[in-house]
Amino acid sequence: MTAGPLPVAADRKAGAAPALRILGTRGVPAAHGGFETFAEHLALHLTARGWHVTVYCQEDGAGPTVLDRWQGVDRVRIPVSQPGPRGTIVFDWLATRHAAAAGELCLTLGYNTAVFCALLRARGVPNVINMDGIEWQRAKWGAVAKAWFWLNEHAGTRLGNHLVADHPDIARHLARTAPRDKITTIAYGADRIQGLPQAPVRALGLQPGRYLTLIARPEPENSVLEVVQAFSRRRRGQVLAVLGNYDERQPYHRAVRAAAGDEVRFLGAIYDKPVVQALRQHCSAYVHGHQVGGTNPSLVEALGAGNAVIAHDNRFNRWVAGDAACYFDGADGMASVLDTLFVEQDTGSSAPGGTTLLALQQAARVRFEQAFTWPAVLAQYEALLRRWLPAGG
Repeated sequence: MTAGPLPVAADRKAGAAPALRILGTRGVPAAHGGFETFAEHLALHLTARGWHVTVYCQEDGAGPTVLDRWQGVDRVRIPVSQPGPRGTIVFDWLATRHAAAAGELCLTLGYNTAVFCALLRARGVPNVINMDGIEWQRAKWGAVAKAWFWLNEHAGTRLGNHLVADHPDIARHLARTAPRDKITTIAYGADRIQGLPQAPVRALGLQPGRYLTLIARPEPENSVLEVVQAFSRRRRGQVLAVLGNYDERQPYHRAVRAAAGDEVRFLGAIYDKPVVQALRQHCSAYVHGHQVGGTNPSLVEALGAGNAVIAHDNRFNRWVAGDAACYFDGADGMASVLDTLFVEQDTGSSAPGGTTLLALQQAARVRFEQAFTWPAVLAQYEALLRRWLPAGG
C-alpha cells in the first residue's frame, strides 16, 4: 500500500482555495464517536465556505486505497486488515505518510499516534493537533498502554505547530510542557435537539418523562456501578435506561447488572442517531458519571437536548455544565440527588436552593447556547486554521 497522489484533487489550482486534511478519525460520514462527528461537521462547514477538505477514512479489510468524494469532501479510504488498536496505528501511519506527501495543512484529531507527526514536521507541513483528554491517566489502561499514551502526549505537544484543548483544564495541563501561546481552547459542539417524535422511546418500552438516561462505556471511571446502586436503593417511579454493551465475561459488567433493581433497563448499544436523540430529549434527566476527560461530547449533547443533568462532581464536568447540573460523588451522593429531585417532581415542592427539574432543563439550554453550538465552535476552528495555512494555500 503506497501513499500516492490524490486524483480527486487534481483539479485544484495553487492558491485557488484553502485546503485542509483531517487525520485521526475513522472517517466520514460519522458512525463511531465524538471525533468523527466533529470531523463531519467541520468538513461540511469548511467545504460550504469554499475550502478543499480531505478526510482520511479507516476501513476494515485488505485491498487498495480508494479515493472518492462524499458531499463535496474528498476521502482517502485506507483498508487495514489488522484488528483493534494495532490496525488503528497502521492506519494512522499510512494516513500521515499520504498527508505528508500532499503538503497541505493538517488537523490531527487526538494524539494517540502523535509520534508519526514527526514526518509532517520534517516535511514542513503545518499541523494543528486537537489533544483530546489526558488518556494516560485513565485507570482502564495497563502500564504499557499508559506509557504509550504518555509518550505520544509529549510528542504531540512538541511536534504540533499548534494545539487545541477542548477544556480550560486540558489547556492548563498542556501548558506544563508547551508554551501557553501555542494552545487554543475550543470546546466541543453539539446539535440543538427539540421537537423529536416520542415513537422511538415508546418502541423501547419507555414512557416519555418517566425515565433517566445513562450513556457511557461500562467502566469504573464512568461511575456506572455507583449510579445503578444508588438508583436501586428504593423504588423511584422512574426507569433508569442504561445504554452500552455489557458482557457477562467482564467482572465489572456483571457487578453492574447484579446491582440493578427492577426499574433499571439495559437497552444495549444503540447507534441509530435519531433513536439516541429521542431518548435524550424525552428523558426526565441525563446521568453523566464520567470522572475524567475534558469536554465530553455526551454531556454537551445532553445540554443541547435541554436535559436536567446529574453529573459526577469534578472540574471537567463543572466547567461544561455549570449551574445546569446537580453533582454527585459516589453512590451515597447519587442517592441523595435522586431522592431530592424525584421527591420534588412527585410533590411539586422546591428542593433546597430552589433547584427543580424544570430549572435544570432551562439552565441546560442557556449553557448550551453560551458555549457549545456548532456554528460558534466551527467558526473558532476556521479562524484558527486560517492562521496556519501555508503561503498561497
